[in-house]
Amino acid sequence: MSAGDIPALLKQLHNELNRATSLDLESKELLSILAQDFAKFESQMSIARQLAVRFEAEHPRIAAVLRQVTDAFSKAGM
Repeated sequence: MSAGDIPALLKQLHNELNRATSLDLESKELLSILAQDFAKFESQMSIARQLAVRFEAEHPRIAAVLRQVTDAFSKAGM
């Protein structure tokens, strides 16, 4: 799995949550919160990548750390 798979998986999770009839309300809410958190995380990783490019010239150390963070999460399948 790659980071690019996450949007499709999140969409699938939302679809399954909408279809699930045997889940109690609390479980549905918790799973929905988790899916929202993953979506926010993905957005934040995209911003971190953009910032790494932006900071490359003036703040190469910050850019390097941002790239390391995004690379680590990508390798973890996030």
